[in-house]
Amino acid sequence: MSANVSPTGSQPTSTYDSAFLKACRREPVPHTPVWFMRQAGRSLPEYRKVREGIGMLDSCMRPDLVTEITLQPVRRHQVDAAIYFSDIVVPLKAIGIDLDIKPGVGPVVEQPVRTRADLDRLRDLTPEDVPYVTEAIGMLTRELGSTPLIGFAGAPFTLASYLVEGGPSRTYENAKAMMYGDPELWADLLDRLAEITSAFLKVQIEAGASAVQLFDSWAGALAPADYRRSVLPASAKVFGAVAGYDVPRIHFGVGTGELLGLMGEAGADVVGVDWRVPLDEAVRRVGPGKALQGNLDPTVLFAGREAVESKAQEVLDSAAGLEGHVFNLGHGVMPSTDPDALTRLVEYVHTASAR
Repeated sequence: MSANVSPTGSQPTSTYDSAFLKACRREPVPHTPVWFMRQAGRSLPEYRKVREGIGMLDSCMRPDLVTEITLQPVRRHQVDAAIYFSDIVVPLKAIGIDLDIKPGVGPVVEQPVRTRADLDRLRDLTPEDVPYVTEAIGMLTRELGSTPLIGFAGAPFTLASYLVEGGPSRTYENAKAMMYGDPELWADLLDRLAEITSAFLKVQIEAGASAVQLFDSWAGALAPADYRRSVLPASAKVFGAVAGYDVPRIHFGVGTGELLGLMGEAGADVVGVDWRVPLDEAVRRVGPGKALQGNLDPTVLFAGREAVESKAQEVLDSAAGLEGHVFNLGHGVMPSTDPDALTRLVEYVHTASAR
């Protein structure tokens, strides 16, 4: 057990009163907490330097490198939370799926999952499959002290999309063909992925993560009825599996304005919102009892300091009536973003929202 984990196995004791976790629990905060999806990554020169000549998946399996990369944006930007550096396909690689992350393309699966026989390749994930995760999180929680660490995983639908398509897709034609044409196989696939995802999140929480985020990056490709019938049960299973740990659970997808209520229904404590829906409208769609996270358009960061601060203030104003709000972008930091723009944004949000 990490020295930073409470005896009950719930939340790291030194992070419990952090602004980030308070906001997730919808408690009063001294300022609106800030972190950024993909804050550890290609926008940072120090990241590019330590990753030179090292493949993405190899980087995710080296505890020393994971620790350094995860800490970089915390040191530079003074964000209110770190997010564990990894990739959503890491648990699939760990159970033996033949895949690689190809530069400029993304995850590519050598043999796509298309038949019932293919499900046999998706075995259970155990902590012994990912010892580097436990080791890295132990190192991180000692370094981070009172700064919370967010663990994460890909949601069953998004993982299924990669597995069935064989890689990234704009149309999800093979995944949707299975969902509509063989709903039993589809349901079994997502249920299997829910088990794997749940196990991966449990490893992170038990190692010391203070919160977890489930990325359903591609759920915005679905109509609400299809999401409710064919995706919601698997996502709900993941959130239910980690409910007993008493750590905040965040749910995020891109282009999911029509799904916000359903994503909250899946069991999240915090619902992430992209930039397409104002937060005061998002809270109406999500309903009471949930904090919200978001939702500055990542491209605003290219517009200059005055514009960034103006748009950030719009987000803060839109969030003024929320029970809990975590400031974030509406998607990940873009690779060519000026790191100084992120540092200034954190400072602005902290100052402008100080209670």
